[in-house]
Amino acid sequence: MLRGPATVNFWAEDLEAARKWYTELLGVEPYFERPGGGRPAAYYEFRIGDHQSELGLIDRRYAPPEAPAAPGGAVIHWHVDDVEAALDRLLAMGATPYLPLTERGPGFVTAAVTDPFGNVLGIMYNRHYLEVLASPPSA
Repeated sequence: MLRGPATVNFWAEDLEAARKWYTELLGVEPYFERPGGGRPAAYYEFRIGDHQSELGLIDRRYAPPEAPAAPGGAVIHWHVDDVEAALDRLLAMGATPYLPLTERGPGFVTAAVTDPFGNVLGIMYNRHYLEVLASPPSA
């Protein structure tokens, strides 16, 4: 049933500040904007990583009425090659610690921060991710 993340969405009170922050972090501009066309944006979307996963930023005014104001819920861990270096960069950019750098077993290291907009951003070195990436596609 679940085949992989299609889009991960983060809410932001200041959508333009979030776009700038994530553009700097990711090193790419969003490829999609809505509404656009000279009207203020309500949504930006980036395609990132080895599989061009989508990360969407949504103006918080469109959040469901029951959306929590504080970080919580699921933590999506994005694979990085060096968790400690990625964590240091995120903290230097203004993120705050959420989950400490933790060795979870050989080939698995995690950490998470809260971005300046209140979203939890998990990072992970995951040897299985690299094994799947290196394996030939199945028919």
